[in-house]
Amino acid sequence: MIVGIGVDLVDLARFERAVDRTPRLRDRLFAPSEHDKPLRSLAGRFAAKEALIKALGSSDGVHWLDITVTNSAQGDPRFELAGETAEVVAARGITSLHLSMSHDAGAAIAFVIAERADDTVPAGADAA
Repeated sequence: MIVGIGVDLVDLARFERAVDRTPRLRDRLFAPSEHDKPLRSLAGRFAAKEALIKALGSSDGVHWLDITVTNSAQGDPRFELAGETAEVVAARGITSLHLSMSHDAGAAIAFVIAERADDTVPAGADAA
């Protein structure tokens, strides 16, 4: 069952200016394993993290450095979650996150679908 969707679009030139203006932005938004990525890839990862927050419906308990965008063995983008962010996702009963990313023509976009198994009831929710 889909419990949330999120999409985010990032202007590459604006993102590059922000990173140039605020060098510590990479450290605040991206895990060390993401730092060496080109700016267009970082913009896509930023969009993915924003889209995840939107799919979750709230940023409460979500921390940027708990979210890493990696690739599956097949090359598909996916999230690796840690810490409080992983706990928030589990507490909401989310069992699967689907991520699609792209960048072209000066923009990066990401789309996230959050799912839970039909028989999973999030913590604090009453079963019907």
